[in-house]
Amino acid sequence: MTDTPPPVTARRRLPLTWLGLLPFGLFIALFLIAPTMKIVIGAFQTPAGGFTLDNIRGLFTTSILNSYWISIKISFASSAIGCLIGFLMAAAVVLGGLPKVIRSPLMTFSGVASNFAGVPLAFAFLATLGPLGLVTVFLRTEFGINLRAMGFNILSFWGLTITYLFFQIPLMILIITPALEGLRRDWREAAECLGASAVQYWRMVALPILFPAILGTFALLFANAFGAVATAIALTGSSLNIVPIMLFAQIRGDVLGNPHLGYAMAFGMIVVTGVANVVYIWLRVRSERWLK
Repeated sequence: MTDTPPPVTARRRLPLTWLGLLPFGLFIALFLIAPTMKIVIGAFQTPAGGFTLDNIRGLFTTSILNSYWISIKISFASSAIGCLIGFLMAAAVVLGGLPKVIRSPLMTFSGVASNFAGVPLAFAFLATLGPLGLVTVFLRTEFGINLRAMGFNILSFWGLTITYLFFQIPLMILIITPALEGLRRDWREAAECLGASAVQYWRMVALPILFPAILGTFALLFANAFGAVATAIALTGSSLNIVPIMLFAQIRGDVLGNPHLGYAMAFGMIVVTGVANVVYIWLRVRSERWLK
């Protein structure tokens, strides 16, 4: 009886194509996961390194709660207006009678503008709608319209909301366009054959199908505005007490700051934006089921 050699077990080798994801994974680990864990851990630590809930309790002081409330209102207003204008623009390009040559420049501009934020965006709006901005001075000298006398201030609630619209509207266009393209022509033809008007088609067919995508995009825009930091600080400075500015005041390193309270505020921002993103992903999945 001959001894049969044991079967050779094939070793599983990681495909070389996965190596292409290594730089991306390293980037995510260093600049997303590690800072997030630092914030979460720091929110429950004392300066000496011990565990405490005092930082979380500090979030419920009047000034911090007011800053969260102002940030939520700005995020809600910019998201609602951005969704409305962006939806109408995308619908005009995809379903309307606009020339097709308009779509490519619009989508290109939306891709650039949706990522245009920070100091350049703040400077652009100050130079346009600030106290000595181009539009402000032009309206005052040519038409006698004084925006400041009418109550408009770029360093206010509505000033920051209008500034956020510069990247909120393009982001809405980019996300809602594929959903509008997913509306089938035969759905509209079937509705028309049954005697439905254009208003009835949109109210009873199109909008119910698009509603999860619209609501999900609203959640994403809300998270996008709530987490905007550089634009708010560069534009308003300390004149508007929103969460990013209050957070910056805690972690900038002066003797009056409390870095661990800043960690707790950042942790609260992570929770709010995280919930909004989870809602967006869930509703996006539901809308894609309809559009397939």
